[in-house]
Amino acid sequence: MRILTWNINGIRTIPQYHPHDGILNKLEADIICFQEMKSSRPTLPKGVALPPSYDAFFSFPVKKSGYSGVATYTRIATVTPLKAEEGLTGLIQPKPPFSSEERVSRYENYPPQLMDDDDIDFKNLDSEGRAVTVDFGLFVLINVYCPNDGVGTDERDKYKMDYHRVLSARVQGLLKEGREVIVLGDINACAAVIDHCEGNIMVARGKAAGMEGEDGFWEKDYRKWLRDWLQAEDGSGGLLVDIVRRFWPDRKGMYTCWNTKISARETNYGTRIDYILITPGLVPWIKAADVQQDIKGSDHCPVHVDFHDEINLPNGQLVKLQDVLGAKANTEGKKEPPRLASKFWEEHSGKQTSLRSFFGKSSKPTEQAVIVSAASQAPNGSSSQRDPSQALSQSKNITLSPSSLEPTPPVVPRARSLAIELPSPSPTQTPPAVATASQPLKRKLTVEKPTTLSTSKKPRPSEKKIDKKGKTDPGQAKLSSFFNKPKPTPSQSSSSSTSNKNTTITTSSQTPPDIIDVTEVDDDFLIPDEIPASSSQGSSGTMNGDEIKQAWDSILSPVQPPNCVIHGEPAKEFTVNKQGPNKGKKFFICSRPVGPGWDRGKAERLREEVDSTYRCNYFKWSSDWRKQVKQMEPKASISSKRQT
Repeated sequence: MRILTWNINGIRTIPQYHPHDGILNKLEADIICFQEMKSSRPTLPKGVALPPSYDAFFSFPVKKSGYSGVATYTRIATVTPLKAEEGLTGLIQPKPPFSSEERVSRYENYPPQLMDDDDIDFKNLDSEGRAVTVDFGLFVLINVYCPNDGVGTDERDKYKMDYHRVLSARVQGLLKEGREVIVLGDINACAAVIDHCEGNIMVARGKAAGMEGEDGFWEKDYRKWLRDWLQAEDGSGGLLVDIVRRFWPDRKGMYTCWNTKISARETNYGTRIDYILITPGLVPWIKAADVQQDIKGSDHCPVHVDFHDEINLPNGQLVKLQDVLGAKANTEGKKEPPRLASKFWEEHSGKQTSLRSFFGKSSKPTEQAVIVSAASQAPNGSSSQRDPSQALSQSKNITLSPSSLEPTPPVVPRARSLAIELPSPSPTQTPPAVATASQPLKRKLTVEKPTTLSTSKKPRPSEKKIDKKGKTDPGQAKLSSFFNKPKPTPSQSSSSSTSNKNTTITTSSQTPPDIIDVTEVDDDFLIPDEIPASSSQGSSGTMNGDEIKQAWDSILSPVQPPNCVIHGEPAKEFTVNKQGPNKGKKFFICSRPVGPGWDRGKAERLREEVDSTYRCNYFKWSSDWRKQVKQMEPKASISSKRQT
């Protein structure tokens, strides 16, 4: 049997890497615990709430939707829990509330009764959907997502430490009843210096400040709490065993979480904050334990333990796992999960009344109604007020077919159509198929307009603009007027003048009123009118193909990134996604990956701690860099002229 825990950082993130239906089977575990579901019961997809091969148990936040949340899945064919409840305090109850037989523990062994502390708001601690407690007989499993320390406020720091204390009290209450316990999930704390990518830097900084040993690392209270909660290899210390570290005592880089915003996973610059902690009595059952850093889909990776199928007790008795794990089949041969399972939710069990039932159901039209409706139409398509009985008598010989009941398709107006015409070459004109650069290929665009629009209307005299010289203003300039056209040769002048007749709007009797001839366009219309003075030109004053390409490349090519100061390598551009005045702005930073000792700047990193192998603290706004490049362009052109 395999038990696996994974902070998935949102149930909607997983499908980007794995299909919804296949992720549980892909993990190949019998008990799967997820943290940070970031969903709610109404928005949870049915495939996530009711996977075909698993029973599911959830805890969602009460106040914040799409925040926190944990889920425990148990494979139906392998194990069925005995009991299950939401939270740690026993205060969260379903409707109707749990009976004493349905509770995992006795009433007096829950934290509110064990902890004599009026300063702790137990109900508030259990309101964020951070724990699911499931009883499997052999052990009680607590799937937990502890608060993080990202906010850094005094109020949130107190909330985090209070939650840790309540979690410890819950385990103590179970131990009082003689139960074995597994606590797994995202603890959001490091248990040792080796579990943090910068643990050694913290220790060195503490020693520089006059601290002894590893005190520089244990400045955080939550780290000291986790350290004191764990049992050492010699049996001294706390109540629980860090079973993964027990299997890999000296393994470095065994991290489970990385900051994806700075691409820290590629250099394994992370922390180990996801744990599987067990009571000492379960250690003989564990066959293997490890982290699965190769599985993508979150900023965390899964952690798992494997159980032996059977073990020998110290008295020599052979015990099989299947005999001491999970619920036994009832008299009908079924194994039903506890009432907390999602299969018993009203919306999935068929007990919840749907909104549609509150409104009248629409019935299918009867044959008589269809006949009356058909007969009530006059021959000309207009509706007539006929007697239904008369209509029915007149329609006795009508045979209804499915096609006769289909709605009449709407009348779609004729769309504009675009036709391309190639003019016939004159005897002195080069055929279009072999047109050269000096004689560009001409195309006539013909646009068909809807027949409801008239093109024969001439513009009013008042609508024409007269310039100072008495000439009519042609109005808006055409796009083609902004580009050069090669000068026609004498042999082409006659053909060009002939073909130019098609460039004006035609409204003669030979052309239908809904056809308009649009100005013909040259294939080489991308030649710019203005040629930079610094560019070389031919004797005819036009640019050749290479010069044209070079001119456009200078305009459209992206700005080359700056080089970072320390490494002299091209920087990488990013976009600000954080809410605030700079959201959407682009900036350049060093392209090297982060790592232990990467330069965060003098405000956050001591100079003696910097490791130049990793990213330096280079930063420049993209807008500032582009301004700098534009200021440098005139100097570059002047220097190039001097060289020529």
